[in-house]
Amino acid sequence: MDYEIVANEIVVVGYGVTRKMATTSYAVTQVPSQEITPNSKPKTPQIRNGLISGVNVTSSNGIPGSSTNVVIRGYNSINGNNTPLYIINGIPMKNIETSKLKHNKIESIQVLKGVAATSLYGARGANGAIIIITKEKLSKRKLKKLLKETNDTIENQKIEVDSSQEEYESFVENPFTSPKTEPLSTFSIDVDNASYTNIRRFINQGQTVPKDAVRIEEMINFFKYEYDPPQNEHPFSIGTEYSDCPWNVNHKLLKIGLQGKEIEDENLPASNFVYLIDVSGSMSDANKLPLLKQSIKVLVNKMREKDKVSIVVYAGAAGLVLPPTSGNDKETILNAFEKLNAGGSTAGGEGIELAYKIAQENFIKGGNNRIILATDGDFNVGASTNKDMEELIEEKRKSGIFLTCLGFGMNNYKDSKMEILADKGNGNYAYIDNIQEANRFLGKEFKSSMFAIAKDVKIQIEFNPNQVQSYRLIGYENRKLRPEDFKNDAIDAGELGSGHTVTALYEIIPTNVKSNYLLETDELKYTKIEKSSNAFTNELATVKFRYKKPDGDKSIEMIQVIENKAITIENATEDFKFATAVAWFGLKLRDSKLITNKSTEAILDLGKEGKSKDEDGYKAEFIRLVEIVK
Repeated sequence: MDYEIVANEIVVVGYGVTRKMATTSYAVTQVPSQEITPNSKPKTPQIRNGLISGVNVTSSNGIPGSSTNVVIRGYNSINGNNTPLYIINGIPMKNIETSKLKHNKIESIQVLKGVAATSLYGARGANGAIIIITKEKLSKRKLKKLLKETNDTIENQKIEVDSSQEEYESFVENPFTSPKTEPLSTFSIDVDNASYTNIRRFINQGQTVPKDAVRIEEMINFFKYEYDPPQNEHPFSIGTEYSDCPWNVNHKLLKIGLQGKEIEDENLPASNFVYLIDVSGSMSDANKLPLLKQSIKVLVNKMREKDKVSIVVYAGAAGLVLPPTSGNDKETILNAFEKLNAGGSTAGGEGIELAYKIAQENFIKGGNNRIILATDGDFNVGASTNKDMEELIEEKRKSGIFLTCLGFGMNNYKDSKMEILADKGNGNYAYIDNIQEANRFLGKEFKSSMFAIAKDVKIQIEFNPNQVQSYRLIGYENRKLRPEDFKNDAIDAGELGSGHTVTALYEIIPTNVKSNYLLETDELKYTKIEKSSNAFTNELATVKFRYKKPDGDKSIEMIQVIENKAITIENATEDFKFATAVAWFGLKLRDSKLITNKSTEAILDLGKEGKSKDEDGYKAEFIRLVEIVK
């Protein structure tokens, strides 16, 4: 059955009344290549005969060989519009005449229904999705030939998802800077990776990625790298690597990598989690509240008896729907989530106030106190502007409670608000585009996402002007700090989670190198630096770090000197190659004016050289995204 009909009932929650309506379950059917065989003449795959459960195939006029209609049985089959979405080798297409597909060209066919389709493909998957993988890689030309020039070619695709109402904070990429005029570069670490998964969503849906949705540091830090673990009293280790810059000849790249200490499971502190759930009307789409419910199960399964879980919801007003409950009582927690329904406006500010109040009342001294906000960011009642959110969360940050933001949905998604909340609220931010991402961030990376080992982590690097003509930080535009902020413990910075890795890249123009990106300035009279043949000739830079313990107020400093010794990119580590390829792809997506080489093939080649250690397949997925954009 494709439907689970639940009798109407009134569900009373802490802030109002909602009505629970019929719900839809989902199913997945997959047909392997060996089963895609002709069973009658003319030769046709099973999918065209309607032999897959829940799939009905009809001919428009009854004439053999004529166009066919494919319908996936589901909610929309009774709503008039029931044309499924086709995904061929990762490329979304519509209105495919399946009679044009040759069975001997197909490797497999997978049918997704309901939430399984919409969580991956959004509104376009509302009528189900048919995923077809061919036996050989096909170019656009070959794909057209395979489909016999159907009426819906790749170039004529109509994208139904409208991102014009989505909000992204605009920024200008970091310019090249002379160490003679600006000797210090200071910034906060960033462990967010929402930008990468959001970019993945756009690419998978065949859309152009908005320039301001691309935050390169979040793309780089989506991936984990094999850095040496800390061996001393500090909660993280520091590693550097200096090699060639592939997008600008004669330039160099400096990679700075941090590796957080791994906390053993038995040593994890007790947690006080307050889930703050947006149940406003904008959350009704399948890839919002329904996906959120599925995602939260991953996190709830990690709870222990000593953990406390509360649930606060907000729509037109905010309310407590689950008082603090032991993590062992998973059935009660999950039932509370299942009863949530979407409707009404969005009083985000009021919800945040109540969530912090509940978290403070149940504060665990020496424990992990955290609010987990799940929303599309579309706040529209009360304190709702970006400035309102920033002022509100900066005040709450002083409570010692951390904040994790989980973004859901599309069309009206407010990335700018989510980023502000995470950046200013001692927190992190992830965009959940499907259940696989929920499993990664909330399951596999549970400790690094939910347990901080250091907070307010800042980096300050001083470049040696005898070795460096100019430098620029790749990404981190909205994480830059003033030099004087480095030692100011009142200034907020990013948190580092258990086992987390953080990576930053600097592009460097060495001395005695000609570059089109060098900006000529007059010699300064009072700050002129005399060159010396023996002035730190072996030093490229000195890098300093400051951090606080999760419950501390005073920062601790670490210092490391970086040797002026570059290696060729051929001899660089796989971590260097892959992180560089990811940054390069981000610069290309942003249409950076500061790179010369924008070759997709070169990006692919470098990425492939750095992806051998890829147990979970995330690096292979990155390669696929680059190929799709190409």
